[in-house]
Amino acid sequence: MIDLGISKLALIGVVALVVIGPEKLPRVARTVGALLGKAQRYVADVKAEVNRSIELDELKKMKDSVEKAARDVESSVQDTTQDFEKSWSEATAGLDGGTTDYSDSLGRIGDDLYPTYRHPRKNWRLKKGAVPQWYKSRNGVRTRAQSGAARVARFRPRPSSPPR
Repeated sequence: MIDLGISKLALIGVVALVVIGPEKLPRVARTVGALLGKAQRYVADVKAEVNRSIELDELKKMKDSVEKAARDVESSVQDTTQDFEKSWSEATAGLDGGTTDYSDSLGRIGDDLYPTYRHPRKNWRLKKGAVPQWYKSRNGVRTRAQSGAARVARFRPRPSSPPR
């Protein structure tokens, strides 16, 4: 890179002062500074873009390796499933054709061994709410229904006495 020391910068400053003049030098210095700032931002953006593309390539490679591993696991699971189904069908080959009698030693038929499900008919009228009564009373939750007319009568403003 360019080796700029203090002596070289001072020489460049003196030459710029002589060539440009003292009136225009501050304006030129601001312009040069702004251009250098833009150049630095451009270089930083290019570096960031290169880093992003490198990271993207790495992520693509990682994605490919994960997909390959997933395909390998899926194929091994399918192979294992097929082997299991084959061995299961071989083991149960003689059992498929015969009649099955589900009677136990007492002579009961299989249906009696396992009774059918019956819903426990709950009385919905007796069902209580999930919120405890003490919570309702503490927080002002209504516990009893009130008719519309009763609610209007309850909250109707009371007539004030006429002025004398």
